[in-house]
Amino acid sequence: MRILVVSPHYYPESFSITSICEGFVKQGHEVLVVTDQPNYGFERIKEGYENVFDETINGVSVHRVKTYPRKSGRGSIIRNYLTFWRNSKRFLRKLKGDFDIVYSMSLSPIIAVSGANIFAKKHGIKHILHCLDLWPESTVITGAVKKGSLLYKILYIWSKKIYSKIDEILVSSPSFETYFREVLKLKDSKISYVCQPALIAKQIGEDKEFEHKYNFVYAGNIGTIQLVENIVKSFSLVKEDAHLHLIGMGSRKYAVLKLIEELDLKDKITFYGPTPRGITNSYLKNSTAIIVSLKNEGIVGKTIPSKLISSLNAGKPILGIIGGDGRKVLEDSNGAIFSEGEGPEDIAKAISTICNKSEAELKQLGQNNLDFYNKEYSFDKLLNEIISHLEQANKF
Repeated sequence: MRILVVSPHYYPESFSITSICEGFVKQGHEVLVVTDQPNYGFERIKEGYENVFDETINGVSVHRVKTYPRKSGRGSIIRNYLTFWRNSKRFLRKLKGDFDIVYSMSLSPIIAVSGANIFAKKHGIKHILHCLDLWPESTVITGAVKKGSLLYKILYIWSKKIYSKIDEILVSSPSFETYFREVLKLKDSKISYVCQPALIAKQIGEDKEFEHKYNFVYAGNIGTIQLVENIVKSFSLVKEDAHLHLIGMGSRKYAVLKLIEELDLKDKITFYGPTPRGITNSYLKNSTAIIVSLKNEGIVGKTIPSKLISSLNAGKPILGIIGGDGRKVLEDSNGAIFSEGEGPEDIAKAISTICNKSEAELKQLGQNNLDFYNKEYSFDKLLNEIISHLEQANKF
């Protein structure tokens, strides 16, 4: 197949869409990706990419549209969203090419895939969306928009219109379908569950050697719904020699750094900022446990975070601060210890529980996770599921 991919993010930004597209190519498909100038996690256009708009990466043709870089302020984030929305549509309206299918991945915001709808309709081909984020629900759960407000109503109508034009929606969590059916009222949309493949990268460097006895790694977005501030507070309550290795970036980064300073936790928490996945793997390898957290509120709070699947693959115990579909996955894996609440006290109790497990018990929890990943969520298995949906859509 000749596959046109539309995604607001791509390598060197760390998202699974890169591995998916390279997987398409390895299976003999031709791929063109329309994406942004890399800026997520860099707070600017990544050095060296200021004037790079066309390149080939591991067999994947990549076209980058002019993008305003995402910085820490809300204004810059909105401007970032709008420039990709506008410029990708402009490019896709003019794009000439004989493609069999359009595949898009919806991170935030859903308007980023508007150009995919335009291209598919113009050329009479199908558009398959892999939905990783719900709009406008995500704006509510993060506190950016109040439900029932005029802005919410505008985003609701806009989002519903975009979703309704898509031929098939692949949802990354089973509970997403409830949102599409009951909230957006998309009764006739074709919806299928296909979990997002994990972002897997070859480890860079040797396994990280830690100074503390118990080492917990959080690697991911540092936003409102990830409960990172509560995790930080919990380490002020833990009596064991436990250390938190905090990797990532996001809207709550500066609030988290301020909290670490206020609570004088520099000896218990190390912040690394955004880190390449290959280097992150060196921290996961020798960790005591990996923290997977998501605020259990609304439909978004019931989803399966992408980092949950990659954490299973790391073969380490998981500290789960999570409900909904994510908790169900971890219950089935039999490799997690759960915090029974989202507050610092509950999280601290779960940390202590893990610290008091024997080495054999911890090893077994990690092995359970790896075995479950290999059985249910391996990259090749999920990639083949995506390709199957694209091939089926291309037949009709």
